[in-house]
Formats: sequence, C-alpha cells, structure tokens
Amino acid sequence: MALSQQNHSLENELQTEKISYFPLIYIGNEGLTKKVIRKGVTWQTPFFGDEVEVHFRGKVENGSSLESSYDKGSSFRFKLGQCEVIKGWDEGVATMKKGEIAIFNIPPNLAYGDVGSPPLIPPDSTLIFDIELLSWSTIKELTSDGGVMKKIIQEGEGWATPRENDEVLVKYEARLENGVLVSKSGQSVEFNVSDGYLCPAMSIAVKTMRKGEVAELSMKFLYGISQNSKTNTKLDGCLQPDSNLATVKLELVSWKVVTDVTGNKKILKKIIKVGEGFDRPNEGSQVKVLYLCKQDDGTIIDKKGSEKKPFEFTTHEEQVHEGLERAIMTMKKGEKAIVTISSEYLSDQNALQGDMATNKFLYYEVELVDFVKGKPFWKMDTQEKIEACERKKHDGNLLFKTENFSSACKKYEQAIRCIEFDHSFSDDEKRCANTLRLSCNLNKAACKLKLGEYSEASRLCTKVLEKDPLNVKALYRRCQAYLKTSDLEKAEADIKRALIMDPNNRDIKIEYKELKHKQKQYSRYETNIFSTMLSRMG
Repeated sequence: MALSQQNHSLENELQTEKISYFPLIYIGNEGLTKKVIRKGVTWQTPFFGDEVEVHFRGKVENGSSLESSYDKGSSFRFKLGQCEVIKGWDEGVATMKKGEIAIFNIPPNLAYGDVGSPPLIPPDSTLIFDIELLSWSTIKELTSDGGVMKKIIQEGEGWATPRENDEVLVKYEARLENGVLVSKSGQSVEFNVSDGYLCPAMSIAVKTMRKGEVAELSMKFLYGISQNSKTNTKLDGCLQPDSNLATVKLELVSWKVVTDVTGNKKILKKIIKVGEGFDRPNEGSQVKVLYLCKQDDGTIIDKKGSEKKPFEFTTHEEQVHEGLERAIMTMKKGEKAIVTISSEYLSDQNALQGDMATNKFLYYEVELVDFVKGKPFWKMDTQEKIEACERKKHDGNLLFKTENFSSACKKYEQAIRCIEFDHSFSDDEKRCANTLRLSCNLNKAACKLKLGEYSEASRLCTKVLEKDPLNVKALYRRCQAYLKTSDLEKAEADIKRALIMDPNNRDIKIEYKELKHKQKQYSRYETNIFSTMLSRMG
C-alpha cells in the first residue's frame, strides 16, 4: 500500500465513531492512557535500550496539529528509555507490539510540563499522539560499565548460545568511528571463546548470540584492545584511550561444543558431529567405538576399530585409557569428537610412558558407534547386587596382584557401591554383604598403604573395626599406617591387641619388632635432644 493511501486509511479509521469502542488502557499511575486501534502481530514488546522505529502523528488537545512522520514520508527512530523523546513516549511505546497502532493521551507532566514548547505547545498542554510501532532492534548492555553494547540486526535460530570452552565460527567487520575499515574476517574465522580473538568484546558478545545471529557491537577503548599476547589484532594501534570503536558487525555462523570433562581443562571434548537421543554410556556399558590417537606432531600412536568391526570394550574395566573412557562416557550414540588429554592428567594418573612423556597433549579422534547400557546397581535385585560386588572385588584383587593399586582401589569402591543400600536384603544376604563390605574396605586400605595415603588407610581400618572390633587384619594394617605417620602409641595399642588375638601370626610379630625398633630410635632421638639442651644451658 502506498504511503499516502496508508495515511488516508489511518485518518479515516481514527475519525470514525468506532474509536470510542476501543477500551482505554491506563499505563502507570501518572495519567498516561492508550487506546489500541490495531493489534500487533507478535506477543513481544521492546525493552528500554532497544532502538525502535515508528510512524506517528500528533496534536495538542483542543489545539494545533504537530509534526507527522507520515507527512515527511519517513519513519522515526529513537532508543527507548534513553530520554531521546518525552517520557510519555518512552513509557507508552514500551507497551506496544510490532505492527500495533495506538492513540496515546499524554498529560503535561509526561510531556513538556508547565514550560511547554513554544510556539506550538503551550504550557501545561496535554498531547495526543497516534503511534504505529513498525519494528525494533534489541540493544543490550553486555558489561556493567557500558563498555560493550550489542544491537541485534538479525535474530538467530533456537535458544542455545556458546559457552566459555566452545569453539566458534564467525564473520566480522570492524570499523572506527570515522567509518574506516580496520579488520575483516573474509570468509570466516574460528577461535576458542576463552582464548578470544581480535578484542575482548568479541568473546563477551559471542556468548550471548544464537546460531545465525548478526549483531552490531559498539565498545569502549579497553574492550577493543586484545588482552591475549598471542592474538595479532589491527585494532590495538588504531584506538585511542578516549575513543569509542564505532562498530564491529559480527555474525555467529556456527560453533562446536567443547566439554570440560574433568572440570579443570585436563580433558576437553570437542563435538564434531552431534549424536542421537539423550542416553550416554554408564558403568558396565558394552561400548563400540572407532578411535585413533595422535601426538603433538600428528604421529598416530594408537588406532582401534574399523567401520566393519568397531572396537568393543566394557566401561570401568580398565580396557582403554582412563581419560579416553571418561570422555566416551559423556558421548551419545553416533557422536564424533576430538578428545584432548593434557600431560598433567596423564601425570596425575601415572600414565606417562615412553614418548608420551614428551608430549603436552594426546589427541583422540573418536566415534561412539553404539553402546548397550550396563544395568545400574540400583536396578539390580539383591542377588545380582551381591554377585556384582563379588565380581568387582575379584577384579580388584587381580589388579592388586599386578601392582596397579590405584585401579584396584577404584574396583573396591565400585564393589562397595553395589551393596551400599541393603535395606531390601534378607538376613542371610545382609550377613554376606557385610562380609564383602569389610573385605573390600580392608583391601582398599591395603591399596592406600601401597599408595602412601596412610591417613586414609587408617580411616578405612577404623571403619572396619567399628563393625568388627576383633578384626586382626584391620588392627595390623592400621598399625602399619600409624607407624608411617609416627603415631607410635596408637600403633603399639593396635599391635598388642592383634597379638593377643593371634599370638602366632608371623606378620604381626615382624610388625611388633618394627615398632620396638622405631620406639628405640625415637628414644635415642629424644635423649640426644635433651643432652643438647642441657649442654647449651651449662
């Protein structure tokens, strides 16, 4: 419809008696009212700070006509809530929907007050405007100091936005206040959000954007200067401390989700292909995967599975590298990912071997072809729980024999979890479960002694003795732990109790001799210290 026709149609609509049938809406409590004469086409309304585009026509109540955008042939733009228009406009337009036309009755206190705006608007004048809201662009303040403002040019898809660890693909153009182009992405550029690119404002803004969104950023000096010494940026030399960068036009093309598996960035998983559904492997799942492992220089050092015959393993059975397994257990069926494992994690797990010790990272390209979830212990019947506990205890014993004490300890923990909640067990099953629980805690204590975690070893033995005060093994192992922490009085009390209960136990006798030897050493040490003190006093 031509503008003149649209204007004429609107005039007719406003001049008809039908206008009296539109309900009067009160906005706030200062006398502002509106009548909607054409409903909007959306449910959304603009927020303060948004840039709105309107057509309008106004007049003084019982007085002269005012300016009209229809007569000028161009719409009017202003930022809502920024005092660019009278207060009645700010409050009224904020209630409108896109496409809505409304008549506003604006009292003097929300217009030009007792001063007026001569010559057209006398003091204490009530103004009447009919306003059509054409559109608006959302403008958001992304920092508390007004350092980065974002204006949405094109809405994105869906609801998700990138997170700190994700890798984003963007297009951008950066211009100074005078319009000079200082940097441009070309086709596109990819960077990790936490590492940043070009300037801090881009990382701040991209975390608020949806896929396909196009936005215009304006920023202050500090947000236009790169904080990353590795990032070469053309902005650093262009901006002056008292300047504002005019705009960065930014488009979020897509992004790859990067999951921090361990929470400390020692294992990162970057999703290359999104998987199906919501399920992920759990403990005891039968898993089919394809993977290859590369060093820093790209050398392939391990490869398992093919499209015809994927590599199969059971989770939590020590069949693949623990870091890789932890990442796989966050994946969905059909998902492809790149898993980056740092040397720090490998060191923590004592997994640095040979050439691997010279690499900062290991890179796994992995695809989860399929999996069958293991039956969680809380879904097992009582007999299944006991059988699962026995299997895991047996696996722990085998690992202990191979001196893999850390993995053995985890197996004993898994075994205990199977029978942790025994309220549905029969009396016989409770007795069996209690025996298994004590045995697993004792074996776990033995692992902790081998790993040098003596306080934890003594705690586990105490846990056993609370249930079974006559348990000789628990007394013996707690004595070993006390000896290592030099708690000689506690060690002596435990070993004497153990000898009373099992006087012919060779291991206990040897430990008793070790205790006596340590006590003599400590006695000599005390004597030497006392002699030194006396000599200094003399």
